[in-house]
Amino acid sequence: MTAHTAAVLSLDLVVIAGLARALGLLARRLGQPPVIGEILGGILLGPTLFGGALTRALFPAEVQSWLTMLANVGVAVFMFLVGVELDRSLLRGQGRIASGVAFCAIFLPFALGAVLAIYLLGHHPGTKQPAFVLFLGTAMAITAFPVLARILTDRGLLATPIGALALACASIDDILAWSLLAVVTALAGAVGGLWQVLLVVPYAAGLLLVVRPLLVRLAAAAETAGWTKRPVSRRVGTAGILVIVAAGLWLSAEATQWMGLHLIFGAFLFGVAMPRDQGVRLRAWTERRIGRICSVLLLPIFFMVAGTSVDLSKVDGTALLDLGLILLVAIGGKGIGAFAGARLSGVRTRHSAVLAILLNTRGLTELIALTVGLQLHVIDTGLYSLMVVMALVTTAMTGVLLRVVYPESRARTDMAPRTTISESEALS
Repeated sequence: MTAHTAAVLSLDLVVIAGLARALGLLARRLGQPPVIGEILGGILLGPTLFGGALTRALFPAEVQSWLTMLANVGVAVFMFLVGVELDRSLLRGQGRIASGVAFCAIFLPFALGAVLAIYLLGHHPGTKQPAFVLFLGTAMAITAFPVLARILTDRGLLATPIGALALACASIDDILAWSLLAVVTALAGAVGGLWQVLLVVPYAAGLLLVVRPLLVRLAAAAETAGWTKRPVSRRVGTAGILVIVAAGLWLSAEATQWMGLHLIFGAFLFGVAMPRDQGVRLRAWTERRIGRICSVLLLPIFFMVAGTSVDLSKVDGTALLDLGLILLVAIGGKGIGAFAGARLSGVRTRHSAVLAILLNTRGLTELIALTVGLQLHVIDTGLYSLMVVMALVTTAMTGVLLRVVYPESRARTDMAPRTTISESEALS
């Protein structure tokens, strides 16, 4: 890297972080999750405005490869944090309801998305048709677990029975959606052989059965040392723990990359392998230290890189029709599926509607999946741009509809002293 390239890259990082921060705060002031403003920031820096002149001026070719590398790091770290935040205890006492709602909220939008994909093949032809059909169904079925958790926190709904149930459903949705995306990756021909893909099963088992116990021992040593007061041992301090976690994250991402899957799967699996009850402070420390770096700098870089592939300046009547159908399938499929699944499980009508609204949240998780599809050439730039709009709309509408269907006065009535509910309580 030359001195000039380093200077331009440094300036770009300041612009990206500053714009993401400003638009994120603006979105929050408007009652929206910050991710809405951050994604919009990436689109504004892309070719949608000024014919791409702004993009070329701010991000010349010599720095784009560096930004792409940092964006990939940001995605890997984010997926690691998603895995860390997944909490199986959410399913205690409500596993049947959560599983039923999650299945319906995945199946219906997936099926409708697959049907829509057959229609869209006429406008967006490609050589990977099976992967395209499966990918579009998967993209319609995604729920953004991290964004949903933050929406519930901001609105004080985590302490309500319906908030805990929504998180449980979203966690199941996430696991199913990423599993489907892994199949798409294999069908897209990004693998050397089927045997490599199948290695992900014993690899995941090894993470849970071998790596997790080692991390539990590390967490126990850290608990004994008191984290910030003195080193964990003579050889390992808090900085050493950060290095160990970062190294594990990198090795896991590289492992799934070698298997022919995207690096996000390895990062996600390593996050899932982080200790739970035996390492509460290790998880909290990891989320605080690594999550801060990710949210302030790495993810905004990803938004910028993703935004350079969004071009809405050439949207015509056909594209608007496609967008309308995409929104109809995404919102209707997810909403009806979640509502029907909740009602069939005996959840009250109002709470079923709340679940339908909450599980329509897609946000950053959708953007990551779309980026994977674009990198694998499963979808083209035009369809990618329309799908990004869908992700923004479905996330932005969550707060608006919640205020109508589930106002604060109603939420206060439903407040509970714990964050989980039993199946009998959900039915009452």
